[in-house]
Amino acid sequence: MTNSFVEQIGGRGANLAELDARAREIFRRIVETYLETGEPVGSRTIARGGMHLSPASIRNTMQDLTDLGLLGAPHISAGRLPTHAGLRLFVDGLLEVGDIGEDDRRDIEARLSAHGRSFDDAMNEASAILSGLAGGAGVVVAPARDAGVKHVEFVALGADQTLAIMVFEDGLVENRLMRRMAGITPSAFQEASNFLNARLRGRTLAEAKAEVTAELASARRELDSAAAHLIEEGLAAWSGGDGDDRALIVRGRGNLLGNPAAAADLERVRMLFDDLEQKEQLIGLLDDVRGAEGVRIFIGAESRLFSLSGSALIAAPYMSGRQKVLGAIGVIGPARLNYARVIPLVDYTARALGRLMDG
Repeated sequence: MTNSFVEQIGGRGANLAELDARAREIFRRIVETYLETGEPVGSRTIARGGMHLSPASIRNTMQDLTDLGLLGAPHISAGRLPTHAGLRLFVDGLLEVGDIGEDDRRDIEARLSAHGRSFDDAMNEASAILSGLAGGAGVVVAPARDAGVKHVEFVALGADQTLAIMVFEDGLVENRLMRRMAGITPSAFQEASNFLNARLRGRTLAEAKAEVTAELASARRELDSAAAHLIEEGLAAWSGGDGDDRALIVRGRGNLLGNPAAAADLERVRMLFDDLEQKEQLIGLLDDVRGAEGVRIFIGAESRLFSLSGSALIAAPYMSGRQKVLGAIGVIGPARLNYARVIPLVDYTARALGRLMDG
């Protein structure tokens, strides 16, 4: 493959060395046609595409590719379409990926920059960007905070909003906007900040959260009620921890129904929607991406999560300027995603989000 940012995943089924030049070209044309149309591809379609071979010769090669597990036939009389193993081989060995266009680049940068340094807004926008540009569902998982807390503070913003600020020892700052309770005083802001600073400083949020929550329950009599409410709201708002405590943002589910093939395969789309509701498994899959050096691709049964729906995930880690991995971002859709377009979009959006998070 010509691009440098897809992490290679080998050892699955057949490899390109088993295919001669004719088989490789026929296989490439079948996959590219399928990705474009979503329909099984017949030998006559390949012959009309400029191959100087008879349909009979092409059919023989297609049968060989089927025997290798790279192609499948949905019906006896139909053409062939790539299996998930075939799509993996194509993505790893034959797909040509360039870079995103200048218009897409400017659009991504402008839309992310419009949200300043708001952590939540940037992640939401990044997910929306990918769902719009890539045509699937955009997903972003918030960072797992493994750095110690350096400072906590609550600041009044007007009459109805509070800004909750948490500074971590690795330099990252998380800001959360919260609804401000009526009648809350400056002393309550200070009391809430002091309570959390005394218990969180130097410890990770995941380490201290359960203990702080338990201590808050017993300290309510001594604390101002507004301060206690601020502490509860702040702990709930800041990202961190594992599983259900982590923020997972999914945008663009409607794009999956807009797929031309969706009407003919609504059951598979329904299963994909069920996959998107499996928050813990989806976060776990995206966490696997955190160790990648670039874009990771999961196709169908390669992931237990997509074994029934036969979907695909294209994802990349986003990281700070100090090359510290913060989280992961990606696109989920049917296995016939436009890989050549989506891979560089995910890669660039991940890098742009990382730069924004890093300030």
